[in-house]
Amino acid sequence: MGTHPMRTAVTLCAAAALALPLGTATAAPSAERTGHGHGRNPVLVDCLWKPEVRPGAFLLACGDGNSRLESLRWSHWNSKSAVARGINWLNDCKPDCASGTFRSYAVIIRLDQPRTWEKDPDLKQFTRMSLTYTDGRPEGYARTETYDLWG
Repeated sequence: MGTHPMRTAVTLCAAAALALPLGTATAAPSAERTGHGHGRNPVLVDCLWKPEVRPGAFLLACGDGNSRLESLRWSHWNSKSAVARGINWLNDCKPDCASGTFRSYAVIIRLDQPRTWEKDPDLKQFTRMSLTYTDGRPEGYARTETYDLWG
């Protein structure tokens, strides 16, 4: 290690510490795949005000949890719209919501109408969601239901 072993050891440790983040960054999965990055495409804002891209699940009924989307498989996500297939788990609320049964319905989810997100003006968020029921639908629901999303 030369005539100054302590200085050499400290220098090597410092160099290793600086190189570590570089290796981690290149080995990290892309933000698009993990659902946490948003880049330049709009985000979907969840009940906890967290912006997400391509989430695997999404709660539609933030107040009572009686409607949620699960098993989401996104086929498209860009600056204008996003499309996924998944399952809408919906409480039939019979005889009431506390005693109701959750039933599953296959759906196609479409997000559109991106707008600047008031909470973070650097981001755009999708402000409308349409659910198209593909194999049966809840009683009283149209084949396609459209919702304005919170922001």
